[in-house]
Amino acid sequence: MNTKLKIALGLTLTTLAFSASAQKTYTQGLATYKMSTPRGDAESKLYFTADSNAMLTVQGPATIKMLANNKLTYAAILLDVPVASMKKAAILTPDEIDQFAAMAPKFTFTPGTETKVISGFNCKKVDVKDQKSGTSYVAWVTNDISLPITGLTKPFADAGGVPVQFTTVQQGQVVDVTLKSITDSKAPAGTFGVPAGYDKITLDDLKSMGGK
Repeated sequence: MNTKLKIALGLTLTTLAFSASAQKTYTQGLATYKMSTPRGDAESKLYFTADSNAMLTVQGPATIKMLANNKLTYAAILLDVPVASMKKAAILTPDEIDQFAAMAPKFTFTPGTETKVISGFNCKKVDVKDQKSGTSYVAWVTNDISLPITGLTKPFADAGGVPVQFTTVQQGQVVDVTLKSITDSKAPAGTFGVPAGYDKITLDDLKSMGGK
C-alpha cells in the first residue's frame, strides 16, 4: 500500500507541476475577441502591454480604436472612416473617465464545478452577479494563461482566472464576449497613441456622430 501510495502521490505531484509549468504568461500580445451586442456581432482585436491597451473594432465602414492605460488615468476613442476621409479623436477628460468607471458593472463571483474547453482553453464555470442591477450571468475562466488586466477584463479581476467567455456591461449595453485567440505579437509602432491627421473633438461630439 505504501508503494502504491507513493506512486499515486508522485503522479499527482507530477501533474500539478506540469499544470503549473503549462501556464503561459503574456506580458504583451494580441487578443482577438468576438463581441455580440443587440446591434450585431463584431470582431475586436486587443493589443496589450503591462501598462497600455488598444482595442480595434471594425463596424461597417468605420474602424473604432479605444486607447487606455491600465490605471485608467488616460483614455481616448478614435474613429476612422476612410470612405468619408474622416479621422476623429476624442481624448477623455478625467471627469469623463470617472463617469465611464462609475458606469462599469460591479460583479461578485461564485465558483462552479463545471468545466469545458473554449477556443482551446481549459475553462471552469463561474456564476456572476452584478451588484448594481441584480442581474446574474455565467462566465467561463481559464488558468491556462495569465495576462495583464485590461479595460475589458477589469470587472473580472476577482473571477479566479482569465475570462474566456463572459457577459459584461458597457455604457448600459449588455455585451457577450468570447476570447477566440491570443498571441504574443508585439503591437505595431504607434498603436497606443493618437496618430497625426486626426481631428481632436470632444466626447459629446463623437457620441453625436454615432461613434461611441
